[in-house]
Amino acid sequence: MNERAGQVGISQRLRVEWLEATANLVLAGNGSATIRDALNEMLAEKLSIDSRAVRGNRQKTITILMKIWRKVPPGLEALRDDGLAMLPTLAADHRHAVHWGMTLAAYPFWGAVATHAGRLLGLQSTAAAAQVQRRVREGYGERQTVSRAAARVLRSFIDWGALADTDAKGVYALGEQRQIEDAEVVAWLAEALLQGLPSGVAGLTRLLRHPSLFPYRLPHLAASRLAAHSPRLEALRQGLDEEVLMLRMA
Repeated sequence: MNERAGQVGISQRLRVEWLEATANLVLAGNGSATIRDALNEMLAEKLSIDSRAVRGNRQKTITILMKIWRKVPPGLEALRDDGLAMLPTLAADHRHAVHWGMTLAAYPFWGAVATHAGRLLGLQSTAAAAQVQRRVREGYGERQTVSRAAARVLRSFIDWGALADTDAKGVYALGEQRQIEDAEVVAWLAEALLQGLPSGVAGLTRLLRHPSLFPYRLPHLAASRLAAHSPRLEALRQGLDEEVLMLRMA
């Protein structure tokens, strides 16, 4: 069971370029202190300007960025390492997907908000913030902190280009959908999504069409082909025609 699935954790607005900068700092071999200093300098004119608060928005954002690409939750080290290894050779759309996937894995709350937004988009072509927040609160509790965190995650989706504002306040449309063709990236995304699910297992079709991956179009690849890209994935067959992908037991 994924113990992080019931935690909020991610309470700040994130931009994909901040994740890109964090990953690049890790790839360059920098230690945690150096990365924190570099991110603090980069964000000084963007968050908590002139603030010296120990736990201001800037420092909270840096902690989130570090948890995604540097000090990842236990069990995500191999996924993180493989994601970092891929990033330098990938085109922009594929890098975007890897940052999204690592955020999903490190913060299942990001995935929960994305899931509800993706489902609404699939049903009615728009997603209202109030609807998403209500559904998220059903899973995380009737707390203002949950609503505020969900609102910030939704605004992050807009920053990432995954959602777009409409003429109606608080109502969002689908933004740019990115085509992901690289089988290695698709397998890595599938693993990242499984890491964020409490069960760590899902039917292949559900996985590749999961609403939390709504910003991307993924090809339908055989489960065995995806599992071949990672020693941490296992392909199974249920019944005559249902393929299942799951995380291997440690």
